[in-house]
Amino acid sequence: MRDFAATHPTVTLIQEAQRGKGLAVRRGMLAAGGEYRFMCDADLSMPIEEVSKFLPPALDSYDVAIASREAPGAQRYNEPAYRHVGGRIINFLIKLLAVRGFEDTQCGFKCFHAKVTRDLFSVQQLDGLSFDAEVLFIAQQRGYKIVEVPIDWYFSSESRVRLVQDTLRVIGDLLLVRRNWRHGLYERKT
Repeated sequence: MRDFAATHPTVTLIQEAQRGKGLAVRRGMLAAGGEYRFMCDADLSMPIEEVSKFLPPALDSYDVAIASREAPGAQRYNEPAYRHVGGRIINFLIKLLAVRGFEDTQCGFKCFHAKVTRDLFSVQQLDGLSFDAEVLFIAQQRGYKIVEVPIDWYFSSESRVRLVQDTLRVIGDLLLVRRNWRHGLYERKT
């Protein structure tokens, strides 16, 4: 990455001593430039060509666009039944405890309009797996326009999602998000 960044001035390598997907994405989103800020999972289970679905002219007039494996027109490839059922359970819990109205908040591909990126990621607290539910909760509470984008998605057998452990962690994290909201930890930074 260092070599690539050295020859491509628009690429910046950000190294973080601490671990956590939420922390890494927060750092990247706050450092990014451009009108749209897109995050994607490292396994590229959504082909990179799908990014065009999130940008004008295909899509505009939104604050946050989330990829959806459940929206009409979405296609899933090679996904085992147990994984699909597990994902539906986690999404049900997310809808119950935090983010209502969306069928697939945990798909790892999301695009944020620049104007909302700093507002959301400067107050985001969770460093782990549930950070995107937290960001969507804050966006919903702030009244931002969130849209679901149907995508093609390919199951990766190298996924590190652990159904029982991660489900329990998500429940704890969502309860923490609700507590953080009540205690004003997501107040806008000026």
